[in-house]
Amino acid sequence: MLFEVLGSAHVVRPDGARTPLAARKPRLLLSLLLLHANEPVRTARIVDELWGATPPRSAPGNVKTYVSDLRRLVADPGRIVGGRSEYTIRVNRDELDVFGFEDAVSRGAGALADGEPADAARHLAAALALWRGEPFAGLDGPDVDAVRARLGERRLTARAHLVRALLALERHDEAAAVAREAVVEHPFREDLRALLMTALHRMGRSAEALEVYADARRVLDRELGLSPGAELRRLHAAVLDRGPRAGGREVGVAQLPAAPPVFVGRGPELGALDAALGGGVRKAAVISAVAGAGGIGKTSLALLWAHRHRDRFPDGQLYVDLRGFSPDGPPLEPAAVLRGFLGALGVEPTRMPVDQHARTALLRSLLAGRRALLVLDNAADAAQVVPLLPGDDSCAVVITSRARLPGLVAGFGARQFVLGPLTGAESRHLLVGRLGRAQVDAEPAAVVELVRLCGGFPLALTVIAGHAHAQPGLPLASLVDQLHDSAFDVLDERDPMASLPAVLSWSRRALTVEQDELFSLLGTAPGPDTDLLAATALAGLPRSRVRSALRALEQVSLVERTPTGRYRMHDLIRRYAADAADRLPNSDRREALRRVVDFHLRTAHAADRLLHPHRPPLRLPPSCAQPHPLPDEAAALAWFDAEHACLLAAQHTAATEQRHHVVWQLAWCLDTFHHRRGLLQDQVLTWSAGLAAAEHLDDTAVRARAHRSLGRAHSALRRHDLAVAHLDRALAAAEALDDRPGRAHTHFALANARDLWEEHEPALHHAHRCLDLYRELGNTVWTARALNLVGWCAARAGDHATAREHCRAALALYENQDDPDGRAATLDSLGYIAHRVGRHHESVERYQQALALRHRIGDTFQEAQSLEGVGHPHAALGRHDRARAAWRAALRVYRDSGLTEDAARVRRWLDGLGCRT
Repeated sequence: MLFEVLGSAHVVRPDGARTPLAARKPRLLLSLLLLHANEPVRTARIVDELWGATPPRSAPGNVKTYVSDLRRLVADPGRIVGGRSEYTIRVNRDELDVFGFEDAVSRGAGALADGEPADAARHLAAALALWRGEPFAGLDGPDVDAVRARLGERRLTARAHLVRALLALERHDEAAAVAREAVVEHPFREDLRALLMTALHRMGRSAEALEVYADARRVLDRELGLSPGAELRRLHAAVLDRGPRAGGREVGVAQLPAAPPVFVGRGPELGALDAALGGGVRKAAVISAVAGAGGIGKTSLALLWAHRHRDRFPDGQLYVDLRGFSPDGPPLEPAAVLRGFLGALGVEPTRMPVDQHARTALLRSLLAGRRALLVLDNAADAAQVVPLLPGDDSCAVVITSRARLPGLVAGFGARQFVLGPLTGAESRHLLVGRLGRAQVDAEPAAVVELVRLCGGFPLALTVIAGHAHAQPGLPLASLVDQLHDSAFDVLDERDPMASLPAVLSWSRRALTVEQDELFSLLGTAPGPDTDLLAATALAGLPRSRVRSALRALEQVSLVERTPTGRYRMHDLIRRYAADAADRLPNSDRREALRRVVDFHLRTAHAADRLLHPHRPPLRLPPSCAQPHPLPDEAAALAWFDAEHACLLAAQHTAATEQRHHVVWQLAWCLDTFHHRRGLLQDQVLTWSAGLAAAEHLDDTAVRARAHRSLGRAHSALRRHDLAVAHLDRALAAAEALDDRPGRAHTHFALANARDLWEEHEPALHHAHRCLDLYRELGNTVWTARALNLVGWCAARAGDHATAREHCRAALALYENQDDPDGRAATLDSLGYIAHRVGRHHESVERYQQALALRHRIGDTFQEAQSLEGVGHPHAALGRHDRARAAWRAALRVYRDSGLTEDAARVRRWLDGLGCRT
């Protein structure tokens, strides 16, 4: 006997005959019993489903009749048991198509993970063939909605896995057909579009693949106001760049910068890398330069090797410049690098762990079993590198550093070798690659002298060649003469790196005054790189002249333009430029820094207004700097993403220059972005600087705002004592100033902080105070939020009647307000209250509504809280499988976010159900 409910309910007899139930009520009854297969269903629930709010008096008797009819239909009296108050249908795992569907999907996913795509495709196709229509057709209610949503997601997962299996089998046309059907039904799912693009591209239909991307841009912008995500953009770029060959593997993360355009020599070193990382790549290799010298070509060697072997790392290539010896700031913290790697691997900002150790664990989990390459460039020491290393031997790691890294050799079995200068012949070949053979062969004596003066350092040779290339027709002998005029003859030739400052000094002589001043100022610009508009602000010149000057600096290899259009310097060149800037008039240098910091502040303020339009604007200091034009919220987020490191550096520069207003205003402008991206540590960092700056100002309101914001940041990280201390100081200052909005916001933050520590009476007191103040101010949105906050705190204190009254009032206010976050929070509160008073069906419905809203706005962390909440009414209703599923999903988010107390709490719920976590 087989029961089918993936569509209208049918009974399939052992002989294969399918028997539909023609009458609606018996069909619904069978669907309802199978929805709760092997669990009792109360007669009252059946009556409610079959007749609604006004059932006839004969309804219980009619149910008994329908049950008798079903027993005759299945020809098995023991199949449906019970009577009067409840009924249960008994089915084995292989007798219900829902169970068969889920088991086949699990077998297919397991086969795919085990590298058996043929078996995976067979199981997944069989699973999808069972799907005939909407599951449990005709039934209504939150419980069936939840099951439908779960099965729909499983179906979507099955289709995506089937496409991956078909791609692995090179059945690209079938893969494209399955993916296209899924995209039509789910146009907002970027992962499905990526699979369709991959299938089309491998079939040679790249134009169609690009149209899939273009359609994604149109749909996402029109319906959601969003742009395609990072992974879809990377795939789009790969298709444009001819991407992977047909029949290749799916496109992975690709962060490698471009390979060096000219590369010579290094045969033994490339061979050593092949040997160290060959045969499946098992250990890390370290490239180290003599005496910590830069400019020897470590990065070029690592990138060339990485590009030559990209096909060995189909699951992606991660790259980072660790800035171990950068002149513009300290080395990157491992936690920041881990955040970037995890984001590239698809971890949403709201799911990003806060703790560095948790980030390391998550990175190792994501890379386990994957064939990926990590290039860790310019490391300061082993301590910076160790948290970034994968946990198994499926990945390869190439590390460059000016320092020897014996800790990696001893602790991780790394292969270490040292790069020396190029030989004379290799140096000559490099000049040939840069200038052409004809020019080099025409002046052999001059080339010999150039090679000697550059000491075999590729960076010095590249700068020389760039200068020669920028002056076509100029004899190389003239370059040698100019170099000697630059006091090259007095250099200590035993130190090859002594040549580089002289080369750079000589190169500057060919620049115009305007170009040379821009070069010097770029050495002081905040951040690791810059764009044209920021450089324009720095120079204080028209954009066209700055663009021309940057082009001239690029031509002589003093700056490099990245594929994203940003400008950066080799750190040795940047250090030299910064030294040159020290010789500019102090007033000119400080005014340039003022302009570029003002540019960052004004653009950040405009971007924040797009992200949070209801936030009161700041009164910025007067400035001639023009902000970057940002048309919409997506552009604002993209600008923040690109400029984040520069904004943090700009705040540091403002602090160094004692521009205290700018320091706290930058913290304010970054606040929404940090919250949305889950950058909680950076939020604490910027507001700590903001508070330190505010202490220098004779402005109590600014100090109060800084204390409140820093308190909220500490509260998000569960640092209760620090949070309350700052919030108490903010409240005292707001009361002294009679600042009613400030008092309201601070009471709101204090209520949340106290509630996190289950201090119910103080939390409720602060919630009532902020509600009174928002009502006095006439702020409808915040009044609704405060009503919900009072309701939540009352419910936590056990006053459920008061809680329900306030939350319902909040929900009524939201009917005319566009605040999905506040509405979701209120629905979550109502779910909590309903569960506490025993209304478990209502509780599930409220939580499901909150979950839908939070999923739509991408609030992953709050979604986890709703998942934790909905597990309790499910458990109370005996739906232990649903409770387990909800709690396990919440547990994953808490673990990923490094919230150990929340994770421990959910583990206790799961342990109570006898689950392994």
